[in-house]
Amino acid sequence: MSNVDLARWQFAITTVYHFLFVPITIGLSAIVAWYHTRYVRKKNPDDMRLAKFFGKLFLINFALGLVTGIVQEFQFGMNWSDYSRFVGDIFGAPLAFEALLAFFLESTFLGLWIFGWGRIPEKLHAATMWIVHIGTVLSAYFILAANAFMQNPVGYRFNEETGRAEMADFIAVLTNKVQLVTFPHVITSAYMVGGAVVMGVAIYRMLKNDPPADQEMWRKSARVGAIVTLVASLGVVVSGDIQGKIMTEVQPMKMAAAEALYETQTNAPFSVLSIGKLDGSEATDIIAIPGLLSFLGTGSFDGEVKGINELREMYIEQYGGNPDTIIYDATYTPIIPLTYWSFRFMMGLGFVTMAFAAAVLWATRKGRYVSDRKWLWVAILTPLMPVFANSWGWIFTEIGRQPWIVNELMTVEAGVSPAVTTGEVWISMIVYTLLYLILAVVEVKLFLTYTRKGPESYDDHQASVSDDNDTLAFAY
Repeated sequence: MSNVDLARWQFAITTVYHFLFVPITIGLSAIVAWYHTRYVRKKNPDDMRLAKFFGKLFLINFALGLVTGIVQEFQFGMNWSDYSRFVGDIFGAPLAFEALLAFFLESTFLGLWIFGWGRIPEKLHAATMWIVHIGTVLSAYFILAANAFMQNPVGYRFNEETGRAEMADFIAVLTNKVQLVTFPHVITSAYMVGGAVVMGVAIYRMLKNDPPADQEMWRKSARVGAIVTLVASLGVVVSGDIQGKIMTEVQPMKMAAAEALYETQTNAPFSVLSIGKLDGSEATDIIAIPGLLSFLGTGSFDGEVKGINELREMYIEQYGGNPDTIIYDATYTPIIPLTYWSFRFMMGLGFVTMAFAAAVLWATRKGRYVSDRKWLWVAILTPLMPVFANSWGWIFTEIGRQPWIVNELMTVEAGVSPAVTTGEVWISMIVYTLLYLILAVVEVKLFLTYTRKGPESYDDHQASVSDDNDTLAFAY
């Protein structure tokens, strides 16, 4: 494997792993803030218990997400120095805002929330978690703005003397049309994940035969999680539909690759499943919905969707290349099987999550509880499915852009560090992967430990906040 391939693998491993924590953190922070605010307003002990319980799970994910996210920025200088040199003036600006504004906002007010029990006014204390949530959302916005530039570069000028892209309009970068549709799609998917985590954990606790009062608390919590999941999923579907149309406009090859559509078509079908080779020669659709791809891409069932062959010839004519080469970089075509299936895994896991949420709402209606052990699989799978749907969505987003690292400005091969050897990339990739495996064990163990332990009693909470000890103690 070349250093380019290894650098790709390393960034893929670290990015996908890091993003396992991000949607959980964003979604759970909102739900924890909601429970805390609800307690301040209604003084229901269950709301306080759930706020602190899910707050522990939130903190575990926040810590792991922070540690794994730091590695991301190291790689820009280590493996992708030419890319950093080319777009550093643009890419660095939103990342600086993310670190200096959003992250400091999150960390500062998270500290106040952790150590503020019984020490600051209740309403102000509840507000700190809302500010943490706002920080996570702002953090996502600035990072997505940087990524949106890679999908649709705007607000820049090219300096021929330095060979670099320079910032020309920061507002244009922040209001990139790709950014404006990607942001609500990512945030609603994060709420979907947060709701699914709450729903899955609550179902698990219901199956633990807790006291009747706790059973009712978990039943209501499962319903809250299911409602959040379903409402958020509607936002995911609507924003995803708009995103598909913008994607067809600015990255037509990505939309064509999502369906393995080689020839330009009107009334283009969307295949739910396909067998055979996805090189256009032996692919056979099992279930195809006529006109759906055209609708996803253009808003009309009779709309025209350009095919891979036409787009490839257009790019070769515009940017140069050998049309007979099998190297996908030179033919401006992404890896079709991976693009095709990642798109379907993303959608399929999302729809199954919606079905599970609807089933939970039905099973817990009118005071009913879930007690059959078959629901244990729902408790386990429900939090995992939307998390993996998010991961597959990002794999599709990045793989579908290939071979460009910045769409139609710089290829991936041109962005890699020229002085870094294959051996050096191997060493760093092995070290990071082993470190991430250790962190994965820590994450799973902590999450399962606190889930099995359950929330503290309200009496214990009251005793902890009335303690006269002035020393700040981490109560978790």
